[in-house]
Amino acid sequence: MFEVEQIWWLAFVVIVTSLLVLDLGVFNRKAHVVKFKEAVIWTGIWISSAVLFNLGVWVFLGFEAALQFSAAYVIEKSLSIDNLFVFLLIFSHFKIPPIYQHRVLFWGILSAIVLRGIMIYFGLVLIVKFSWITYVFGVIVLLSALRLFLHKNKKSEEENIFLGKLFTRKYNSASSEIGSFFVRRNGKLYATKLLWVLFTIELTDLVFAVDSIPAVLAVSQDAFIVYSSNVFAVLGLRSMYFALSGSYQKFYYLKHGLFLILGFVGIKMILSGLFHIPILVSLIVVISIVVLAVLISFIFPHTDFSDKI
Repeated sequence: MFEVEQIWWLAFVVIVTSLLVLDLGVFNRKAHVVKFKEAVIWTGIWISSAVLFNLGVWVFLGFEAALQFSAAYVIEKSLSIDNLFVFLLIFSHFKIPPIYQHRVLFWGILSAIVLRGIMIYFGLVLIVKFSWITYVFGVIVLLSALRLFLHKNKKSEEENIFLGKLFTRKYNSASSEIGSFFVRRNGKLYATKLLWVLFTIELTDLVFAVDSIPAVLAVSQDAFIVYSSNVFAVLGLRSMYFALSGSYQKFYYLKHGLFLILGFVGIKMILSGLFHIPILVSLIVVISIVVLAVLISFIFPHTDFSDKI
């Protein structure tokens, strides 16, 4: 007999696989420019899927598990928004036409699902074997908050772009062809610039995952909750990118909110041995910070966003 959580693992795999097949195999089978309306619809689909899935978690795994899923999802989603601006910089730098950006992000997110699963697994193994590692993760999250506060992320973006440039120079014989990831010339297979942009996107996501995964482990150490919430948050990034690609300047103060979220989570992890902050309190704090940051961004718009990042 299957246990309840095993059934939900199976349900999770089936739901995610079905949505990905519909996304790539049906609605986005051909390369095209993703318009704002389409992006908003798909953003709604991914968020609604996460909400419905969490309702099932609530019914079958309990209210506490649902709260943990919600908190982990909101944290990962909030921190992932910062990724979107980096994606925009990378695509702009390498002059990737919008018609091919969806393909890069799709395969990039598939790779991220696998890599994040590996990172989450080893993170949980470390916590189980060495309880003190929680404090180390707390310090990592606090350092990430400090870096965000000091606006050091741009350095990481420039380093990733530099690596991508090295690869495109090495394979410049095919770099001008970006309709696919590989091209065959004179019987030899060459990588195109599109593949190395995918590599750069992946590298960037790994850098952000080092920050976000320890933060998510602060609210739950259940492998199913952590991984499923992480995957649902990441899956919606692609459509959110196209929905917000022209509106990043409107969310200037969100970066300040992300700094506060990381700071709160880091302090929670470091003080976990002294007292326990209920998951409901954590969820309320994180959502309140995000909402407040968005509201302040609209009330006090900042026109010079790109220079401040």
